[in-house]
Amino acid sequence: MNNVTAIILVAGSSTRYGQNRNKNFDKVNEKEIFLYSLEAFNNNKLVDDIIIVYKSGEEGIINNIIKKITLNKPLKLVIGGNSRQESVYNALTKTDSKTVIIQDGARPMIKQRFITECINEMDSYYGATIAVKSKDTIKISDDDGIVLQTTLRKNTWLIQTPQCFNRQILVEAHEKYKNDNTITDDCMLLEKEGIKIKLIEGDYSNIKVTTFDDLNLVKSYLS
Repeated sequence: MNNVTAIILVAGSSTRYGQNRNKNFDKVNEKEIFLYSLEAFNNNKLVDDIIIVYKSGEEGIINNIIKKITLNKPLKLVIGGNSRQESVYNALTKTDSKTVIIQDGARPMIKQRFITECINEMDSYYGATIAVKSKDTIKISDDDGIVLQTTLRKNTWLIQTPQCFNRQILVEAHEKYKNDNTITDDCMLLEKEGIKIKLIEGDYSNIKVTTFDDLNLVKSYLS
């Protein structure tokens, strides 16, 4: 039984990217965006195997890309679902590892420190995530855009990936809340069960490529 499985998500629709293609396959400095994450997990000694969750019809593209690197641990391709939540669950059912670490393929600025610190926190917590403190004041509103309250900036965080979890607990939470459309990341599933999530401070360069303009920002960071 493997102890730690890395799950890289590349099955999204890339709607906000606005280019009618999967953003994970675009290149930054001659390297496909998701390949940065694959290389990072492939080189981390705490990770035992890797799962890439892909969109139906794109398996051939992924296979051609991963040929560019030498893998030193097992890799499995798993087809995604109709949502991020379904895609993660599909991957969770394809591993027996005690721990899973989940990464957005569109975050090429991943660092080894993020991976290692997330996994190490599993000795004390059932869930951990990379995050950064908000630079701005965050206000909570109602559906009509009326301010209800203001958060304390020192206690307000922007959540990133990777996120790391006890796999069995995460599976059970996925199954319990599979029809909850308010879930936007895996941490929320454990939060609903009253399980503590450890925040690990990352850095602001760890952005997710969401729009086409984000590519230039990533290029500047990598330079």
